[in-house]
Amino acid sequence: MKGFFKNTWKNRAHVLLAMPAFLVLLLFAYVPMFGLVIAFKQFDYKLGILSSPWNFPNNFKLLVVNKDKFLTITKNTVMYYFIFTIVGTFLNIVLAIAIDQFVFKNAGRVMQTIMIIPVFISYAAVSFVVYAFFSKSPAGIVNGTILPAFGGEAKSFYQKASYWPWILTVVNIWHGVGYGSVLYMSVLAGIDQELYEAAKIDGANKWQQIWNITIPMLIPMITVMLLLSVGNIMRSDTGLFYTVTRNIANLHSKTQTIDAFVLNQLLNNPNYGLTAATTFFQSVIGLFMMLLSNGIVRKLAPQNALF
Repeated sequence: MKGFFKNTWKNRAHVLLAMPAFLVLLLFAYVPMFGLVIAFKQFDYKLGILSSPWNFPNNFKLLVVNKDKFLTITKNTVMYYFIFTIVGTFLNIVLAIAIDQFVFKNAGRVMQTIMIIPVFISYAAVSFVVYAFFSKSPAGIVNGTILPAFGGEAKSFYQKASYWPWILTVVNIWHGVGYGSVLYMSVLAGIDQELYEAAKIDGANKWQQIWNITIPMLIPMITVMLLLSVGNIMRSDTGLFYTVTRNIANLHSKTQTIDAFVLNQLLNNPNYGLTAATTFFQSVIGLFMMLLSNGIVRKLAPQNALF
């Protein structure tokens, strides 16, 4: 303990700089974990969290009592995680490589700045843009302009759930790919240019340089990003799945994820024990998946593992 305080005082400048981030992490990530106890209690406002009676495992039973609903929201959550992760990672890498290889570097930086802008736009605003495209009455852009131009008939996008996996994937890509490519671009900026010069001397063309130099250099970052994301396999962006879809019941079979379900329950039929049990379930599955994935990576490529 004496050594700990001595080392802390020695590095007091660094500790002071890290203190704001530490406090934010403490207040918003660790202190709220106390609320997980609600998942094991019959929460009563009058009694408070500590005095409310224990009722384990009733809240978890309520979570799965409607088996079809539970399986649907779980399937949707996992499905969108894989779609967004696979498509998003691929496009992040492609976009980062394209900008890195762009001949006009200044124009490339301008393009990068423009592509980052969507991430700062709220999904509340995005929902109006999506509605302007896909609404039927009054006619949206797709129904009023695009489909008639190709001889197609107007479609009820907000009544048929089958359209929404495609719509949500496009919206997610537009919203996040530009920002997601930044980390990969930072890796590309650190690659020794002598490697490319040596490859040119050996007769390698651009595609061969990308395949044999660029992509192998990106693999550690790709692995780390996938390991960090797999912990959120049971989570989703509530703004995307609740706001953009306008929480229309006809779309729930393809659009309602676990987080959207929790928000819907809190707004319409508050049951804090059920919602706490749901988020606890998400966290446990996410922790298990991250540990499992990290263990696999540690066996195959120890240098790329998180721990």
